[in-house]
Amino acid sequence: MKCRVCRGAALIDLRRHNANFCADHFVRFVQSQVGKAIHEFKMFDPEAKILVAVSGGKDSLAIWHILNELGYDADGLYIGLGITDYSDTSAVFARDFAVAHSLNLVEVDLDDTYGFNVPQGARAAKRVPCSACGMSKRHIFDRVALDGGYDVLVTGHNLDDEAAVLFGNTMHWQTDYLARQHPVLEAREGFPRKVKPLIRLDEREMAAYCVVVGIDYMLDECPMAAGNTHLRYKDALNLIESGSPGTKAAFVQKFLAQAAPIFADAAQESGVELAPCEHCGALTPSGLCAFCRLTARATGQPVELVPNPRLTS
Repeated sequence: MKCRVCRGAALIDLRRHNANFCADHFVRFVQSQVGKAIHEFKMFDPEAKILVAVSGGKDSLAIWHILNELGYDADGLYIGLGITDYSDTSAVFARDFAVAHSLNLVEVDLDDTYGFNVPQGARAAKRVPCSACGMSKRHIFDRVALDGGYDVLVTGHNLDDEAAVLFGNTMHWQTDYLARQHPVLEAREGFPRKVKPLIRLDEREMAAYCVVVGIDYMLDECPMAAGNTHLRYKDALNLIESGSPGTKAAFVQKFLAQAAPIFADAAQESGVELAPCEHCGALTPSGLCAFCRLTARATGQPVELVPNPRLTS
């Protein structure tokens, strides 16, 4: 097996690209794919102040590393979610990476800041843990990015993640979600610009990148994600991909090129009016945003007594 570029010994084969690469040219390939995604979707310019949502896993650490290698100014954001020992361990990976690469890591602890953790929030709201987790992270992402003056928030969603979400949204015809499924969510009042530069790369490629460049990352999956429907969609798509390499990429790319504009236009025509949350100021279709309602339930305090980090930080 020879590298497609230099004809030396190849390290990895990428069936969907019908190509093999040595270590050096594989790293260049991955970084070029990120560069192409940034350029194709006009994610941000070279002078942008970037905040990367970091979990300690392979994807978020890899994209932080790649952006740094490409010359961008990117800080990391780690959120302590209070999920048993998993959160403590993942924090160590994020901190060690930041120290090793002389990068700035912003940390927010959910319990210290808001008075509850994800397991408590899930029980109080009677929601699955992933729902309470996602809601909490999105709220903190927005707050830190806006309060910190960042131009853009980067997440580590890769091709497999996007294909699985697209598959689920299409299976259930979640038109509101399909309208927002894009590698770039534009900034609007109360929300920062959000982008997904790993849209062209899959999980196997990201794991291999971490191994080749020496990124030590959290291997364990979140213990609260067991049975998550998203994971079953990934398994189904992987089965199809094994017989038809490139299916996932074509699924996502053709949606973005042909269907996404249709759903986006329809969503704009039937847009919901948003107003500032009566407690935290985040835009919401109701008086109190979903996160403030979750916080009140999880802490057992009236929402007006819950500290407002926007006013006290």
